[in-house]
Amino acid sequence: MTTPTAASAAASPVRVPDEVGMPAHPRPGHTIIALSGTVDGAAAPALRAHLLGALRRSGRLLILDLGEVASADAAGLAVLVGIRRRAAGLGIAVLLAAPGPQVAELLRVTGLDRVLTVHPAPDVHAGLAA
Repeated sequence: MTTPTAASAAASPVRVPDEVGMPAHPRPGHTIIALSGTVDGAAAPALRAHLLGALRRSGRLLILDLGEVASADAAGLAVLVGIRRRAAGLGIAVLLAAPGPQVAELLRVTGLDRVLTVHPAPDVHAGLAA
């Protein structure tokens, strides 16, 4: 696993197990992390470590762009719930953006769409990025 420095986080994607990519895009006041691939038990430890690091560098909002996540399982969702809990304790909001059909359905079936803040639009961060 490659861990970016604060200066290189936006320029180079962070690779965890080949199933998940996580380039980070720090902005004033918030950070956007674009997840891709499979968010599952195999990727969970590296995903958790990377997102905890992002919380330490984030402003008041952490956006997890799920638009390129092909699939997820309970272990992957558990990481997202845990990150939201940790973020809440730090006064940081977490927003899940643009989940694809499989992930959106999993969030709905598990009821996590009522626990986590989910925004269906892929351009949720467009106004923030300016």
